[in-house]
Amino acid sequence: MPTLWIRNARVIDPAAKRDAVSDLFVVDGLIVDSLPLAARKRARKIDATGQVACPGLVDIHVHFREPGQTHKETMATGSQAAAAGGFTTVVCMPNTSPVADNTGTIQLMKDVIARDSVIRIYPTGCITVGMKGQTLAPIGSLKRAGVVAITDDGDCVQSNDLMRRAVEYARMFDLPVMDHCQDHSMTQGAVMNEGVMSTRLGLRGWPNAAEDLIVARNVILSEYTGAHIHLQHISSRFSVDIIRRAKTRGARISAEATPHHIALTDESLATYDTHFKMNPPLRTEEDRQALIEGLRDGTLDIIATDHAPHTDYEKDKEFDFAPNGILGLETALPVTLEVLVRQNKFKLPFVVDLMTRRPAKLMNLPAGTLANGAAADICLFAPDEKWVYDAKMGFSKSSNSPWSGQTLTGRVKTTIVGGRVVFSNGRLPQAR
Repeated sequence: MPTLWIRNARVIDPAAKRDAVSDLFVVDGLIVDSLPLAARKRARKIDATGQVACPGLVDIHVHFREPGQTHKETMATGSQAAAAGGFTTVVCMPNTSPVADNTGTIQLMKDVIARDSVIRIYPTGCITVGMKGQTLAPIGSLKRAGVVAITDDGDCVQSNDLMRRAVEYARMFDLPVMDHCQDHSMTQGAVMNEGVMSTRLGLRGWPNAAEDLIVARNVILSEYTGAHIHLQHISSRFSVDIIRRAKTRGARISAEATPHHIALTDESLATYDTHFKMNPPLRTEEDRQALIEGLRDGTLDIIATDHAPHTDYEKDKEFDFAPNGILGLETALPVTLEVLVRQNKFKLPFVVDLMTRRPAKLMNLPAGTLANGAAADICLFAPDEKWVYDAKMGFSKSSNSPWSGQTLTGRVKTTIVGGRVVFSNGRLPQAR
């Protein structure tokens, strides 16, 4: 493993409150304070002048589709897309085929990750058997098998009593519960946000209340049981308000926003483009602004992508029948920088924190810092570089992105995992 000397970068490490132009040194896969003269001579040197060096990005909400849906994505291609986006650590959702509701499937996933991944991937397990919302999965066994959280992502548990039991068990095993907040009784046949645009387009609308009710339910259960419940991809301004008030009472609630929900609104669906169809749906400008303010004041804790690959032939259908979801990993950083830093004047270290230290802390992951002795997981990016994103030329196995063909600002130049360069200047030198 080569010794690395990263020179002249703007080093941003929120965990250490560090923001200064300096050098980074890596020996045996770990961050070190300095290198002796002899080691500097033989080190691999990376000139990062004009670039930001930060901890490798952390995404706690991705779908890599393996096992069973490898026509959309695999651990290999998903990890390569993550590396291209500057992510060194991700958390995979369990809605695979079969679903990850047992130790055998978790072990299979871990074996594939060890063989194929170029980054660090952590699995989650299901809350319920088969993700059917009827019987609890073996939460203790899943914890021992190595899951970092439990979730029925995409199939929100509808029974309040069953969800109560789930979070009680999860608390016993010190596992966060991640929940996709959706009251199914209010969203049957719904394909976009309920409002002026859904009426104009003649499409069945999905009301904010379908999210808000489950968010309120989870707040109540968290306060009742003391369990940590993480609310996935919040999209409603009313949900933001519920979470804000819950946090003032000390509820163990955390929540995420996605780059697409802070960047886009339901106006994007005017041409029935299925690349803008997602779950939860894009909502109004008022909702979008509420999410941004929620990130600003800490109501929403992190940015997560909900990276959801689908094939072209799946997305190329009538709007009602196309699946929900978009790619997110390769565009997350530039989109977030555009919305939060350029448009809304967030400080860059604050945004880096939303995508590194904070998500790692929420899931108790050993990531998100450039401290001496930490694993050398590093993202180098040029914050002002413009580039055209072509999803078909990207590293995901799928290409369902609303940003394909657009000029983005902010480009990942180098991604390092455990001291190994796994992405550099558009290439994957360590890809297997």
